[in-house]
Amino acid sequence: MPGYGQFCSVARAHEVLGGRWTLLVVRELLCGSRRFNDIRRGIPRISRTILSERLQALIQVGAVARVDGAHGPEYVLTEAGRELADLVVSLASWGQKWLPRRPADEDLDLEPLLVDMQRRVRFEALPSEPLVLRFEIDRHSPRFMLLKASEASLCTQNPGFPEPLRIRSPLPALVAWWRGDVGFAMAQRMGLVTEGPRPLARAFPDWFERYQFAHIAPAAS
Repeated sequence: MPGYGQFCSVARAHEVLGGRWTLLVVRELLCGSRRFNDIRRGIPRISRTILSERLQALIQVGAVARVDGAHGPEYVLTEAGRELADLVVSLASWGQKWLPRRPADEDLDLEPLLVDMQRRVRFEALPSEPLVLRFEIDRHSPRFMLLKASEASLCTQNPGFPEPLRIRSPLPALVAWWRGDVGFAMAQRMGLVTEGPRPLARAFPDWFERYQFAHIAPAAS
């Protein structure tokens, strides 16, 4: 594909970073994903071929390095790649402030939401004993999140720990709470239900630091 043919650094950088999925790949690396499949879990609609192409393009411009990890190849941001953090944060802040927030009308995936929740567990707020959260989200298979003193893992089956709390919800209600569009009480009115012992159900929202940009309010109409 021909480039923009301009000397301007905005144009030159956009040739590298402006393709579909590229900045989402950078986002996943900034959030700590290092292995190919972990990166893809946060971007479930990207094909393996496209993800490989985007990683190779970032490697070629020196933003990403491919290294040997304990369990196979891993991808890490270089100094140039880490400098993209300001760009990603600015883009996210702009989107949170200026784009409409109507989760009921958006084309949403459950997996990126659960991955973000897994990343933002407040371990100091968890009960002392390990437990499993069961997520029953409308039109999705049940998902499970193992919460331990220093570990949070997503599973397709309960790995064998007590399962005292069930989260039932339409996906838009869970998204609206997580993204900061509504408070937890409003999400409950939208259909989010926590089933289990009352102390655990009441504590559930405090087990997580919500979405990194949840504090950014939408611009006034």
